[in-house]
Amino acid sequence: MTTEIRDLTLDDLPACLALAQDRAWLPEEHKWRLLFDVGTVYGVRDEAGGLVGTTVLTRFGGGLAAISMVLVAGRCGGRGLGRRLMEHALVAAGEATVILWATEYGRPLYEKLGFVVDGLTHTYAGRFSAPASDGGAGSRPAVPASGGAAGSRPAVPASGGAAGSRPAVPADLPALIALDAEVAGADRGELVRRLPGFTEQLRVVERGGVISGYGGAWRNLAEVVVGPVVAGNLDDARTLIGDLAGAVSGGVRLDLDDRHPSLLGWAAERGLALRRSTVTMVRGGRELPGERGRWFAPVMQALG
Repeated sequence: MTTEIRDLTLDDLPACLALAQDRAWLPEEHKWRLLFDVGTVYGVRDEAGGLVGTTVLTRFGGGLAAISMVLVAGRCGGRGLGRRLMEHALVAAGEATVILWATEYGRPLYEKLGFVVDGLTHTYAGRFSAPASDGGAGSRPAVPASGGAAGSRPAVPASGGAAGSRPAVPADLPALIALDAEVAGADRGELVRRLPGFTEQLRVVERGGVISGYGGAWRNLAEVVVGPVVAGNLDDARTLIGDLAGAVSGGVRLDLDDRHPSLLGWAAERGLALRRSTVTMVRGGRELPGERGRWFAPVMQALG
């Protein structure tokens, strides 16, 4: 088996999906396409040309990066290929703070590479039920986006009066990029600019004429993922989630940060069940940049 690690292109997408299925992961084509757009996908092929390993590095400016999709074909397990892929991505990340979401299978490797648990992300899924009293848009039609832990963790204000949300419009994009950079602590403009085309819904909350929160919802196979969700307080986060999830007729998935335990109970009250919890890990145990108290849900666990 060759151990040369190469940059992959969108032409390699079918092989990436096949490798994911080999590891009992879903063939999430929409997700992979976004990762190819905003990140660098690395891969290893065997002598016959088959793809036997992948990982994705997504850089946000020079100070923050995410690693995801660390996959090794079942027939190649135990040969150190996963470690080589990770080391390759970490060299490319340079001095950036690197975050990843770890399965229990991958966590021992990441710990050996210096990653430390930062917290938990809890995945809730099911059919969302939003009473009118939530201020959600459960009865509103979906609006296409093109139309418009561990340690001491900062908490977001519990309330502030739900402002209501509205569909995002193209003129909102500069404000969304600036707000996202403030909360994430890094320039993620390349990602945010793709959200109108990637999501099925993109909504914002305004206070005093200024956008103070935004959220999106995108279809991943049989369910709709609600994320990202960035808001100034819990009321506005609930409003965004309610408006986004309430417009979905089928299954909904929420990946909720454990900084906001009351939101977990609220999700359960809305009919969603805990599917799993995933550890968030950061290289070297560094503190994540930005204002994470206003961070409620990632775009996806592969990106943050």
